[in-house]
Amino acid sequence: MSEQTRTASGGPTLQEVLLKKGYLGLLLVSALVGIPVSLAAFGFVSLEHELQHWIWESLPDAAGFDSPPWWWPLPALLLAGLLLAPIVTRLPGRGGHVPVDGIGGPPTMPKSVPGVVLAALACLPLGAVLGPEAPLMAMGSGLALLAVGSAKRTSQPQLAPVLGATGSAAAISTIFGSPLVAAVMMIEAAGLGGPRLMALILPCLLASGIGALVFTGFGHWTGLSIGALSLPSEPPSGIPDPGDFLWGIPIAAAVAVLCVAGHTIGGVVKTYTNGEPQGPAPTARRTAARTVVCAVAVGVCISAYALLTGRSPAEAALSGQITLGELAADPASWSIGALLALALCKAVGWGIALGSLRGGPIFPALLIGAAVGVACAPLPGFGTAPGLAAGLAASAAAVTRLPVTSAVLAAALLGADSTSAMPLLIVSSVTAVVVGEMARSLVRRPAAAQRDGHDRAEAG
Repeated sequence: MSEQTRTASGGPTLQEVLLKKGYLGLLLVSALVGIPVSLAAFGFVSLEHELQHWIWESLPDAAGFDSPPWWWPLPALLLAGLLLAPIVTRLPGRGGHVPVDGIGGPPTMPKSVPGVVLAALACLPLGAVLGPEAPLMAMGSGLALLAVGSAKRTSQPQLAPVLGATGSAAAISTIFGSPLVAAVMMIEAAGLGGPRLMALILPCLLASGIGALVFTGFGHWTGLSIGALSLPSEPPSGIPDPGDFLWGIPIAAAVAVLCVAGHTIGGVVKTYTNGEPQGPAPTARRTAARTVVCAVAVGVCISAYALLTGRSPAEAALSGQITLGELAADPASWSIGALLALALCKAVGWGIALGSLRGGPIFPALLIGAAVGVACAPLPGFGTAPGLAAGLAASAAAVTRLPVTSAVLAAALLGADSTSAMPLLIVSSVTAVVVGEMARSLVRRPAAAQRDGHDRAEAG
């Protein structure tokens, strides 16, 4: 930024921001904080992955089943609800924010971290249709803030958001398959510009890079798996042709509408479990009971998928990264009916979980979008590779409302094929954001009119 631009805008220059007293110290703190945060995150995701493997693979095998039977999600999600209920009603921080509220928000305070970890371990391994990204970000944020005392956070209010973002970036540095995705997400979600953006970029990049190094090193050393989002193999793709865009754009729009529908279900469920935003909230006892009811409802959706398709309920349960890898590796093993049933049942279960359980919203949405995209692959002039690309980019964009992050995430998943698919990824991301916002406005309009009518009735 030139001096003339700085004077016109009234903001500092990049040099002034980077050489400001204390900023180099902040970079050093970010690098140092990235190490313990990444170690804690590695331990969390390794434990969650091992519990998931035990519940959905080892335990059914010990019981004499080749795969989990159709009814398996019902007791599993009942147990998840029973474990989660006292956490959200009694522990500080209520186990973290409700997933339907998104993955942003203010930094998580250190005192809330134990509840966040317990809530995630109660939900994710037992089959909640949510991902690990939001708990990891909250945990990383809270642990990073331990690096400074409460008095320093009070005297320097700008410190908490930067350290919180830094800790979050370190915690999710490889869970999306690339530390670059974590850094881009933190940056785009912050909504900053100019030198202020650069001031946030550097700590986040530094912490996510160190976090990725820690994750990779400990993964090789311990042999533990963290279940990071990745596609072991994907259908080969060529240069996009007009047919890819002819079908890819409406598919991206359809995926956006489906994701917004799931998000809308989540909003209704959140009101059911937590009460009206402007009205009296349910008692702790009612919140606990309703949390259990919602968890069982998620289990019903997963079991319905198994009954409709005859396939394993594990495909519709959990965050979806394992099923996503299987779908990309062998899409021909899925019928169109099974793919549509997966998208529908998972979307409904995801919506219920968004408003009542604890976890992240992004991972399951990616599988929903991929299932819709692959189901549309037989359309004339289309194919599996462009369907997968459009579905991944659109679902990520519809949920996060961050088009750049979504394109980068989809590109990271597609690996070597991402270069040729990038035009379709970008167009799909932008389409999903625009259509998603249009759909949200249509949903909000009747709700706003209903609230206005209720207020007028009370005033009269």
